[in-house]
Amino acid sequence: MIQTRVGLGFDSHRLVEGRPCILGGVLMDHPAGPLGHSDGDAVLHAVMDAVLGAGGLDDLGTLFPDTDETWKDADSSALLRDVCKRVTEAGWMVGNLDLVIATDGPRIAPYRAAMRKNIADCLHIETDCVNVKGKTLEGLGAQSDAAGVVVQAVVLLQRRA
Repeated sequence: MIQTRVGLGFDSHRLVEGRPCILGGVLMDHPAGPLGHSDGDAVLHAVMDAVLGAGGLDDLGTLFPDTDETWKDADSSALLRDVCKRVTEAGWMVGNLDLVIATDGPRIAPYRAAMRKNIADCLHIETDCVNVKGKTLEGLGAQSDAAGVVVQAVVLLQRRA
């Protein structure tokens, strides 16, 4: 018998001039990047919270608090690899991951393949098990007008019972 769990992750960050725009572990050509204590990668932060939630582990803020200087400017890809190790040690493996990245800032399509590969590599799964969709906010809400990025992630974890 195979046990399954589903996790939901969410994150949002303001985009500010002068910060590198790193989303999904990929450096994007855009004049503004996500503001955060770490590299601000809202995509990987949402992925990590989804994986941790499905695994029944602590959340991202508990494991890597923004009050700890250790995590200042941290590479979120390295944090995701750590999260994957923790979930694997708990007996789980990632089955698949589905992401929605909503922003009126950088276009996602040109970076989609690189994001999928980086995330798959960090999670030790095949690239076709990671789906990335970019959406515009159509000028709605506080994250519109290229001012931010909002991400939702859904992950399936599996293990043999």
